[in-house]
Amino acid sequence: MDKKLKLLEEAKKQNITLTSGQAEQLIQYYEMLIEKNKVMNLTAITDFDEVITKHFIDSLSIIRIFNLNQALKVIDVGTGAGFPGIPLKIAFPNLDITLMDSLNKRVNFLNEVISELEMSGIEAIHGRAEDLGRSSFHRESYDLCVSRAVANLSTLAEYCLPFVKVKGTFVSYKGINLGEELEAAQKPVKTLGGKIKEFNEFSLNEMMGRSLIVIEKIGKTPDKYPRTAGKPAKEPLI
Repeated sequence: MDKKLKLLEEAKKQNITLTSGQAEQLIQYYEMLIEKNKVMNLTAITDFDEVITKHFIDSLSIIRIFNLNQALKVIDVGTGAGFPGIPLKIAFPNLDITLMDSLNKRVNFLNEVISELEMSGIEAIHGRAEDLGRSSFHRESYDLCVSRAVANLSTLAEYCLPFVKVKGTFVSYKGINLGEELEAAQKPVKTLGGKIKEFNEFSLNEMMGRSLIVIEKIGKTPDKYPRTAGKPAKEPLI
């Protein structure tokens, strides 16, 4: 099957509507990702059908719980190869997106993608969440923070909630069976000014379960958070 047709069909199954042009951009992004992956480690998933499901559809699955058809300022923390931020920008050009990663080589790749796809209203920045979360330019200035980064929810909340405006939202993309992790995160999330509002569990395919955790920012994050580099991961809040 033609790549574009396959992508449009798989998106439609998940109630994701893409234009022909958006599908072409995603395919161009895929081809850049695979080419760059030959010289640096960006993804272990390289088969096109798998990339559709595990990267593209997964990134866009946030539409299940969040309306992206509005002007929003979004930050993708620990974006890696650009997930979920680049697929979100392609599917929802109205979003103003900042892609943040701590590895400069990845940021350089993301800038190549942004340039090649002639995207505007999106930038890739190099830095650690612990540092940028304290910057007056970034702190509490985003309507929505998204992250597919691998860390427990208490740690992720400390990385991400400082970026979110009061009344904004943090959405964490996670796996399944999160009972204990969710329970352990309740108090830290509250300490950071947030409240776990929703937990949405679903299947991307018959083999892959997914959860989206929606955290509302209900009060300002205390000035002492995020703590210095490494602390949130080594000593998660309890």
